Amino acid sequence: MGEYHISGGKCLSGQLKVYGAKNAVLPMLAATVLSKNISVIHNCPEISDTFMAVKILESVGAKVTIENDSLIISTATIDNCEVPDKYVREMRSSIIFLGSMLARCGKVKISYPGGCPLGTRPIDLHIKGMRALGATVIEEPEFIFAEAKKLIGTRIDLDFPSVGATENIMLAAVLAEGQTIISNAAKEPEIVDLQNFLLTMGAKVSGAGSDVIVIDGVVIDDLHDGEHFVMPDRIVAGTYLCAAAITGGELLLTNIIPEHLHPITSKLAETNCEIQMEGSKVYLRAPKRLKSIERIRTHPHPGFPTDMQPQLMALLSTAWGVSIIEETLFESRNKHVPELNRMGADITLLSNGMTSVINGPSNLRGANVECMDLRGGAALIIAGLGAKGMTIVKNSMFVERGYVRIEEDLRKIGADIWCVG
Repeated sequence: MGEYHISGGKCLSGQLKVYGAKNAVLPMLAATVLSKNISVIHNCPEISDTFMAVKILESVGAKVTIENDSLIISTATIDNCEVPDKYVREMRSSIIFLGSMLARCGKVKISYPGGCPLGTRPIDLHIKGMRALGATVIEEPEFIFAEAKKLIGTRIDLDFPSVGATENIMLAAVLAEGQTIISNAAKEPEIVDLQNFLLTMGAKVSGAGSDVIVIDGVVIDDLHDGEHFVMPDRIVAGTYLCAAAITGGELLLTNIIPEHLHPITSKLAETNCEIQMEGSKVYLRAPKRLKSIERIRTHPHPGFPTDMQPQLMALLSTAWGVSIIEETLFESRNKHVPELNRMGADITLLSNGMTSVINGPSNLRGANVECMDLRGGAALIIAGLGAKGMTIVKNSMFVERGYVRIEEDLRKIGADIWCVG
């Protein structure tokens, strides 16, 4: 079990290229199951979640070839409808295979997903969607079994714009008979990217990015080879911008999509960071004194993303004034708070467990801290970069789920950080 060793206080400066998005590539890998052909996906991030999804594909009979950051996937040989428990419990996003496996095989057995412990994160909307399409779903204590002789398109009104449920229903509906309409669909950019990939395969999907997505079902023989470049990771971009800002540095990021970053860069601008965007580049220069943000609420896109909440909290611990962050999506998202306080931050988590009051500025100091989830781990790394002395962040495996050798990227712009073990 690895750990990051960080000698803080180094001003970060330089240029980095942002790689493909974790939250975009995983549903695409699940989508390859729908076809009996070849799918080629470029700009895949070399993270543990990607490799876990590859193992799932191989376990059900697909053949996967890795060439640098490209995956070549042949799904003609799929012959297994059961997703192995040992892989599902390692990755929350594994539930995305529910819809595509059901559509392809007519049945699927899958365990309840694992991944980062961010709270209950119920999958009831996923199951509701499968049942609405005509599947029989049996929920056992250890697994879910779904079966359908034929999926039938219908209108599905989501109670909440869940990203995962929206994607799962999209995938299942590709091979359903007739038209499926998803109302109150999630609008995240990763869903648009999934639609774009499905279109290259011959699926008929429209409306992604709005709250109504329409899928006209096709038969499997209508699908063909598909090829796609994964969108850049907006959360990685935001993480690196926060890392530069907490050290008083400056950073140029390339291979970004500006509109994807606006919810993040608008908040960084409120801290008095200078932000410039041009084409596929974003530039940040930190101010001499970071300013607090009165109130932030996480919200589905186009609101401020929950996946950036911990990183921004680490930054705001060094800002002048009081900031309040309301987490609205995951009740256990704030496990990084006591760890940041161990480093000298002054953060009070209110009794509801969802609202944090950050009193700044704090002079962060190095400490031994424990990473308990992906984004919380990124926040502790950011705090370590801005702290005085040595910080050791344990459990690097969580961070490796979503960042490609983060220590190497940070060293390129002047950080003193190493992954040990």
